[in-house]
Amino acid sequence: MKVLYFHQHFSTPKGSTGIRSYEMARRLVARGHQVTMVCGSYGGGETGIAVPFVNGMRRGEVDGIDIIEYDLAYSNSDGFFKRSMTFVKFALRSIGVALTARYDLAFATTTPLTAGIPGIFARWFRGKPFVFEVRDLWPELPRAMGVIRNPLVLGAMSVLEWVSYRSAHRLVGLSPGIVDGIARLGVPRERIALIPNGCDLDIFAGEVEPWRPWQVKSDDLLAVFAGTHGVANGLDALLDVAAELKQRDRSDIKLMLIGQGKLKPALQDRAIRENLDNIVFHDPVNKARLSGLMAGADVGLQTLANISAFYYGTSPNKFFDYIAAGLPVLNNYPGWLAGMIRDNQCGFAVEAENPQAFADALEQAANDRAVLKVMGLRARELAEREFNREQLGDRFVDWLEGVKQ
Repeated sequence: MKVLYFHQHFSTPKGSTGIRSYEMARRLVARGHQVTMVCGSYGGGETGIAVPFVNGMRRGEVDGIDIIEYDLAYSNSDGFFKRSMTFVKFALRSIGVALTARYDLAFATTTPLTAGIPGIFARWFRGKPFVFEVRDLWPELPRAMGVIRNPLVLGAMSVLEWVSYRSAHRLVGLSPGIVDGIARLGVPRERIALIPNGCDLDIFAGEVEPWRPWQVKSDDLLAVFAGTHGVANGLDALLDVAAELKQRDRSDIKLMLIGQGKLKPALQDRAIRENLDNIVFHDPVNKARLSGLMAGADVGLQTLANISAFYYGTSPNKFFDYIAAGLPVLNNYPGWLAGMIRDNQCGFAVEAENPQAFADALEQAANDRAVLKVMGLRARELAEREFNREQLGDRFVDWLEGVKQ
């Protein structure tokens, strides 16, 4: 089967962003299918293609995947209009591929929601099977966050959401809330598969050289947030915790924020202004380097803004990286991940917007390293038992193969 795979933010492990599409494409190839990946140039991403762009496009094979990369740079730091135009340009270029390429099945994954547009064209203008993967509920999340308020834009997104779901022969949701959100729009549940993000056990459990930033002592408790520094992540909460820890004179607890994003400069300015020397900022690193950091850390920080739409409607990459590395997770919002942490006793789930409770959990972790180690072992067991990337990849391929039957 020839699969035309659309993911605007695709990256191999050489980049510093999520690699779900890379791993799923590799699993398709391992099962005997051909994959053409259509993507843009994502900040922090790395496609592995080294040849220059010609007429805004370059093409090459990387690890058995045929990759078409468009010269459409995107960064979380871009303004709303620039990001929107990049989304539209990618959708238009992708429609051209969907209408002319030779393939058996079209697959598209968000975000953005516009990623589904070429799949819609493949379904209705080429008669091709179309599978749509939903990583976040749009426009529900941007509406809840307040980042998009224009009723015309929200209305247009709602129409696109409805058309995308109804055009797809099958859908994939990455969390229970996403599956429920798709079903609420009238899609039969037998057409929706829950396939969450997976754990890259080979990357995070291999032989790596542990490291820490120079500001962190070997006996400090190091709690790491690894991800985008954007509005959704609510990272001011971590600076509130840092301030609380300073008041408690716990200089032995350090918080590290590694990544990039629109709000990173403002967060750094606040840390300097308030003399929060227990916060360490670091540039993004690739997966191999990140695994070394995880091996040298003590706790993984899973934070989001306290918005109810996030509770069950997200599947954050960082959580699965943490547990793959055997790190206990400290989570600061309710929902399915908080429940999973409690049920498996693999970390701490604290009340949202409560820096005192957050600091209490970090102090507990610093004061009882033996219990913390046991939590880490449970986290790793959870990763192996329920989120093994290979097993989830096989479930993914089975779901796509079933469309052709």
